[in-house]
Amino acid sequence: MDLASYRHLRLEPQPHGVLLITLDRPDKLNAAHEQMHAELARIWTDVSADEQTRVAVVTGAGRAFSAGGDLAMVERQIGDYDRVTAMLAEMSDLVYNLASCAKPVVSAINGVAVGAGLVVALLADISVCAADARLGDGHVRLGVAAGDHAAIIWPLLCGLARAKYYLLTGEMVSGAEAERIGLVSRAVPREDVLPEALRIADQLATGPQLAIRLTKRALNGWLRTAGPIFDQSAAYEMLTFMGEDVREGLASLREKRAPQFR
Repeated sequence: MDLASYRHLRLEPQPHGVLLITLDRPDKLNAAHEQMHAELARIWTDVSADEQTRVAVVTGAGRAFSAGGDLAMVERQIGDYDRVTAMLAEMSDLVYNLASCAKPVVSAINGVAVGAGLVVALLADISVCAADARLGDGHVRLGVAAGDHAAIIWPLLCGLARAKYYLLTGEMVSGAEAERIGLVSRAVPREDVLPEALRIADQLATGPQLAIRLTKRALNGWLRTAGPIFDQSAAYEMLTFMGEDVREGLASLREKRAPQFR
């Protein structure tokens, strides 16, 4: 793996073949702009192919996991057919590359995780979350359909009724509540998130590799069966980027007020 080819992900090899991946835009709460989003889409194929890596741990620099998509990137996409179609392909790569990664992925959700950041946080095979972290899918708050990862993974993790509630309302959920409803694997005190994720990763890295990888592959058959649902939701999200509601949603976020949709 060419570690130097990643500018917005910090890659740090750990003992026993564990690779620590840190989303590294702490001044922007690790919000994903075009370059970071592209790196998040391709890192999983590199992890899968890298003979030195057995397990990946992904976390965020500073006090957040990821604040989602960078608002400037969102603005550039509105009404831009070429950007929207390119993003549709890339967001599909992000979800499918992560789901198809042969190696186990552990997320250390050290703070707020929304939007594009939540894709990685929840599609990881094991998720360790700060009990006081805030998680949520804010697509409807922005005025676009919940695409990214939501339709493929939320119903599997917490059930259709809760998935509909949180995805239709855009409400945030605490890490402790996320553990209670099954959205994350474990909730621990914030200072324990990364140490616990690394402990789990070390256990996986020193275990029987073929057995672990094939177990992951079998379990992710549930994700593969939901692929058409994800494809539909991703297309719907990009469709709504061509409308007017997203302009009001973006303005309301910037002005820190409630949106006034038509």
